[in-house]
Amino acid sequence: MLKKMLRSSSSRGGLGNNMKEMIVAMIFLCVCLVTIEYGVRVTEAEEYFKPFNVTYDHRALILDGKRRMLISAGIHYPRATPEMWPDLIAKSKEGGADVIETYVFWNGHEPVRGQYNFEGRYDLVKFVKLAAAHGLYFFLRIGPYACAEWNFGGFPVWLRDIPGIEFRTNNEPFKEEMKRFVSKLVNMMREEMLFSWQGGPIILLQIENEYGNIESSYGKGGKEYVKWAAKMALSLGAGVPWVMCRQQDAPYDIIDTCNAYYCDGFKPNSPNKPTIWTENWDGWYTQWGEKLPHRPVEDLAFAVARFFQRGGSFQNYYMYFGGTNFGRTAGGPLQITSYDYDAPIDEYGLLHEPKWGHLKDLHTALKLCEPALVSANSPTYIKLGPKQEAHIYQANVHPDGLNLSFFESPSICSAFLANIDEKREATVTFRGRRYTIPPWSVSVLPDCTNTVFNTAKVGAQTSVKLVEFDLPTVSNIFPAQQSSHRNGIYYLSKSWMTTKEPLDIWSKSSFTVEGIWEHLNVTKDQSDYLWYSTRISVSDSDILFWEENDVRPKLTIDGVRDILRVFVNGQLIGNAVGQWIKVVQSLQFLPGYNDLTLLTQTVGLQNYGAFIEKDGAGIRGTIKITGFKNGDIDLSKSLWTHQVGLQGEFLKFYSEENENSEWVELTPEGIPSTFTWYKAYFDVPGGLDPVALDLKSMGKGQAWVNGHHIGRYWTRVSPKSGCKQVCDYRGAYDSDKCTTNCGKPTQTLYHVPRSWLRASNNLLVILEETGGNPFEISVKVHLSRIICAQVSESNYPPVQKLVNADLIGEEVSANNMIPELQLYCQEGHTISSITFASFGNPRGSCQNFSRGNCHAPSSMSIVSKECQGKNRCSIKILDTVFGGDPCPGVEKTLSVEARCTSLLSATLFQEAVSSS
Repeated sequence: MLKKMLRSSSSRGGLGNNMKEMIVAMIFLCVCLVTIEYGVRVTEAEEYFKPFNVTYDHRALILDGKRRMLISAGIHYPRATPEMWPDLIAKSKEGGADVIETYVFWNGHEPVRGQYNFEGRYDLVKFVKLAAAHGLYFFLRIGPYACAEWNFGGFPVWLRDIPGIEFRTNNEPFKEEMKRFVSKLVNMMREEMLFSWQGGPIILLQIENEYGNIESSYGKGGKEYVKWAAKMALSLGAGVPWVMCRQQDAPYDIIDTCNAYYCDGFKPNSPNKPTIWTENWDGWYTQWGEKLPHRPVEDLAFAVARFFQRGGSFQNYYMYFGGTNFGRTAGGPLQITSYDYDAPIDEYGLLHEPKWGHLKDLHTALKLCEPALVSANSPTYIKLGPKQEAHIYQANVHPDGLNLSFFESPSICSAFLANIDEKREATVTFRGRRYTIPPWSVSVLPDCTNTVFNTAKVGAQTSVKLVEFDLPTVSNIFPAQQSSHRNGIYYLSKSWMTTKEPLDIWSKSSFTVEGIWEHLNVTKDQSDYLWYSTRISVSDSDILFWEENDVRPKLTIDGVRDILRVFVNGQLIGNAVGQWIKVVQSLQFLPGYNDLTLLTQTVGLQNYGAFIEKDGAGIRGTIKITGFKNGDIDLSKSLWTHQVGLQGEFLKFYSEENENSEWVELTPEGIPSTFTWYKAYFDVPGGLDPVALDLKSMGKGQAWVNGHHIGRYWTRVSPKSGCKQVCDYRGAYDSDKCTTNCGKPTQTLYHVPRSWLRASNNLLVILEETGGNPFEISVKVHLSRIICAQVSESNYPPVQKLVNADLIGEEVSANNMIPELQLYCQEGHTISSITFASFGNPRGSCQNFSRGNCHAPSSMSIVSKECQGKNRCSIKILDTVFGGDPCPGVEKTLSVEARCTSLLSATLFQEAVSSS
């Protein structure tokens, strides 16, 4: 490896023997320190959590007396199932994470005041212990306000009902409740021996969350509240540091931290605090009816490298795994059920490539730099050009950790070279050598000499996610309920049952009062739905007045949120969607008494901003009917009957134990429209691939599988414009920069965790609000079927080999320094075919490769021989591998596209064919 580096250096102008020896010594020392430090951690996993203290200085967190540079992976435990947690944590560790981070979700843990839930998806202790079992630290963000696009920001709705309460300010009722819950969490972690000083993984805690964004809204009370929250947190004796994110006025003993797309320019409010990035937004959330945002991995890697380049020490990905808003946990307004977040691990738990792989390479490069980063108190800055700069971390450190003078030991040195020009690459001179840096990128030099990683050069493979039908297991129990096949699509079931939902007041628990009560004050968020019904008397003279003047009466409401549906005499006549929008709806009345029924619906409660407890839902302001002969009718003072929820919800139509006798068989010709329940049984595809329901044939509603609430669905369509076919990673990112899915429903696929499914006879229950066709619902598997990679001779060798290589021996093979193309299929799959391979100058990108005028004829056979039938393979980018140089003087690139196949699916298919 080192010989290859030196030969490369010599070919660019040569280095003296003394300089060569110094480079060898520096690389040897740097990598040996990493190997020793991290090798011991892995091999002595049983001793990893001997009790240790966590402190900090201006440079970093100090764990057991040692500064650390830390990568954190954000995973929200309720957005996955406990069965998914071990795999998510393992993939995070494999990707280079040192820490697992999560918010705490108060409303999930205390749905009723004083009644706690720490089971199932809310088993926080189990989640923390799983991280510890994988040798990872833990960052627990208690809050207890979370935001997180989570329903009501994580607050329980019952909190609104505490007399005299005001959230997140110097308010005694709120502070009392907040302290009670935060104390419970800290005490629980202490009792479970989960803090670092007890031998547990928790090294960092957070109190409050992005309060600095809204603090000014609360005036003096806000400033007093910040001081109180900090003092309260410290008084609990957790024994590890606390942080406040986006809180410039955080007290001296609380670390203020950064949340943003870029935090390389952030500095804490004290020179005694380390620079911590609590939320690196590697994607963005999505709302119903909006486009899907994506953040290019080149820009994300650039942001991370710049952060550590300019003095950062702890960086957390928000999110590393986003997951799913199961049930009614999605926040508002109008957050979708998927929380994929364009994260390195996708919603289904599969690796999102190339994002995961490219970041893994970056993390490895940063670990090679860690000995220098933790040893230097600050970097040396060098301006290399108008938009180019270097930061150098150098210290005189002996391998045993003792500081010595420069003359007693070679110095440890790592450097970052940045080109922040958004358009042009730059060639710079650094320490006598020339380096070419792509635009908007950072090169990492662990030994201050050799580049091992550049943020814009992606060598990781691209995995194309597909959702498709896979061979299902066969149900022998309910053969009439097997999946049906038409026009090449396997539908979920050909046998559906249905029952109607009453479109009016249906329960004795309803009540009648003057005026309309606020939605949440009535529902307590036990349901999305609240019915209001009143009776309107229409005279013959009113009817004649409308006919003679060619007018119609209109319902006018000052403000509505999130959805309003208007019914007259049981018929739906209008809808409105928005956040406190004014509604004007034409009405059609009959002579005599008419029933006017309004249905307000929430689609996630407000999760962000000041005074969210006062925001509410439903109807606000005056409500009246205009256009009557004798003038307007003020309905604000009329008698209204209020009814919470739907009948099917309270009778639990979604439950497997429900024995409602009203279910009847559904025929394709008799598909009802609004507010209808459907149910069917279905089988699932074999294997372990994640499962999704395709609900694009439906309108809006909710879905349950085997009694598990998989979330809200809605086929609301995104705008037709604003998406770009090619996204340029160069330049500052924002959530509108790289969007996709224009003109299509925001979400049509809904994750159903495997642990919620049986091989056959699974019950799906659908509540459809607006009309849809359940016969078109299909069950699919989510997998990486197509994989691609493209690596050139100028790419860097796999950075993992710099860590894994045996540097203790007398000689290291130069093969370790040759670029390689690496491919892999997800677990349980093999590379079944190579659909494209060209070594030369191929053109295009994944799924659109084509040969150039330079092509090695042996490309396909070489790649097929090396990869086909395997789960993973690697091919060195060398002329000799492909039988010689196909075009001397031209930089060669190897581009490959392959297909992956499930071993189990292939076996089941063959068995099915044989049996038929």
